[in-house]
Amino acid sequence: MRYRSRVTGPAAALIGATAVLAGGRSAYAAGTGDGPAPGPETLGDPVYPTLGNDGYRVGAYHLDLAFDPTTALVEATATLRVRTTRALSRFSLDALGLDVRSVRVDGRTAAFEQADEKLRITPERRLPARAHVTVCVAYGADPRRALPYTGWVPTPDGFAVACQPNLAHTVFPCNDHPSDKADFTFRLTVPDGLTAVASGTRTRTERLPDGRTAVTYRSRSPLATELVQITVGDYVVKERSGPHGLPLRDVVPKARAEALEPALSLTPGLVEWIEGRLGAFPFETYGLLPCNSDLAEPFDFTGLETQTLTIYRPNFLLQEEKKIGSHMMHELVHSYFGNSVSPATWADLWINEGHADFYGLLYRYERGWPDSLGLTSLEARMKDTYARGDQWRHDWGPVAAPTAANLFESQRYLGGVLVLYALRQLIGEDAFHAVERAFLDRYRNASASTEDYVQVASAVSGQDVSGFLKDWLYGTTTPRMPGHPDWTVAPVTPSLATPHGRRDTRPHDHSATL
Repeated sequence: MRYRSRVTGPAAALIGATAVLAGGRSAYAAGTGDGPAPGPETLGDPVYPTLGNDGYRVGAYHLDLAFDPTTALVEATATLRVRTTRALSRFSLDALGLDVRSVRVDGRTAAFEQADEKLRITPERRLPARAHVTVCVAYGADPRRALPYTGWVPTPDGFAVACQPNLAHTVFPCNDHPSDKADFTFRLTVPDGLTAVASGTRTRTERLPDGRTAVTYRSRSPLATELVQITVGDYVVKERSGPHGLPLRDVVPKARAEALEPALSLTPGLVEWIEGRLGAFPFETYGLLPCNSDLAEPFDFTGLETQTLTIYRPNFLLQEEKKIGSHMMHELVHSYFGNSVSPATWADLWINEGHADFYGLLYRYERGWPDSLGLTSLEARMKDTYARGDQWRHDWGPVAAPTAANLFESQRYLGGVLVLYALRQLIGEDAFHAVERAFLDRYRNASASTEDYVQVASAVSGQDVSGFLKDWLYGTTTPRMPGHPDWTVAPVTPSLATPHGRRDTRPHDHSATL
C-alpha cells in the first residue's frame, strides 16, 4: 500500500486487546469449553486486536453485487464457504455500515445481530468441529454513507474499493484479516452504459432480461480481504500483452483514456524489470485502475495495490515518467510482497512496504532519476535514512513493532528499506537475492511473518542472522551499518509525532519518499 494520508483503525479497538462477548466473558475464554461455544471475535492481531474472528477459516467468498446508479446504492449477497476449527454455538464476521437483511447457514435461516463491528450469527443447529459450512448474508450498502472510515471510493458514475488495512468489512461481511486468505469470485450487475470489473479475470458475461448485464470475475489465486478490488463506472478496458504473453488490462475512464495512455504503456517494461529480480509475475493478469476520482477524501492515497488491479488517482498518472515510474514499480512489487505473500499480522507491514520501496528506489536510481532529496544512489539515500534512524525509532517505534497510530509512517517504508540494505551488506548481494526468491517461493499464496523472513534469511544465507535482524527490526537504537563504520546517527530531538497508542489523523503523505 502506498501513501495513505491518514491511519485508519477500528473504533472497536478502543475497547482493548480482547473483544468482549455477551455476559462479560472475553472472546478467548468463551471458546474454551468442551461443547459448542461462541467463537472468539478476534485473531489477536498486535496492531488491530479486534480485527478478525476465530473458530473457522474461510475457503472461498462469492460476492454478488448489483449497482443502481439512480440511487447509488448496492444490493448484495456474500456467500462464504467456511470450515470450522472447533464446535460452535455462535460465530462472527466483521461488518460495519452494512444493512444486513438476512443470514442463512447451510440453507437454514440463522439469527443474527450487529454489534460494534461484528455480525454475530447463531445458526439453527450448532456446528461441529471440522465441518464445511455455507454462510449466505444478504445486505445493502451505500458507498456514500458517512462512516468514520470506509473501504468505498465513490465516484460520479459508480465506485471502487480500497480496503487496506482494515476496511474490507465496510464493503462485505468477512473475516477481515490477511492471515485468512481465500478464493474469490465476483458477480457484478450493472445497467447499460456502465462497466464492472473485479480482481482476477472475467469468466462469464450475462445479458439479463431487464437490460442489465452481469459479469463474473474469478481470481485464480487466493486473496486477503484487504486486496479485493471491485469497480463500477464509465470505463473502457484496454488490453495489451506483457512479458511472456502475460495478459495486461487497464480499466480507464473513457474521457481520459488517451491522456493516460503514456503511463499505462509503461507497465510491460516495469513487469520485465521486476521479473528479472523476483521471478515470474505471480498472478494471471495485471493492470491499472485510474479510478474516476481525484478527490482527496475519501480517496486518501495516491495508489493502492489491490490484487491484479492497482488503483490510482488519475491525475498522478498524467505526470512524466520520472515522476511516476518508481511509484509504479513500488505498487507492482506489492504483487510479490504483500499480495502473493501477505503479512501474517499487521505488525509485519514492513515486509510489504520495505520491499516495495527498496525495488522502487533501485529502479529510480538505475535510471538516474534524482529522488525527493536530490540523491541519485541507494547508498546515498540509505546514509541519509540511517542518520534519521534513532529519531524514527523514538517517534514511531521499531520497524517491526508499529501501532495503529503510526502503522503507515516512514519507519515501515524507508525504515524497512534500511533493514533490507543492512542485510544485503552483511550477507552479500547474491545471497540476498537468493533469500528474496526463497521467501517468495516458500510462502506464495499464503501469509508470512517477520520471523518467517528471518528464518528463511538464516537458512538460505548459511549464517544465523536472527540476532542481527532482531536488533534492526526491534531495537530502540539503530545498529551499526555493515560496511559503513563511518555512518553516524543524528541525536534524537523532541518531536511532534503522535504519542504511541493514539489515533493519528494528521496528514502524512509519503509520496516524497521515492
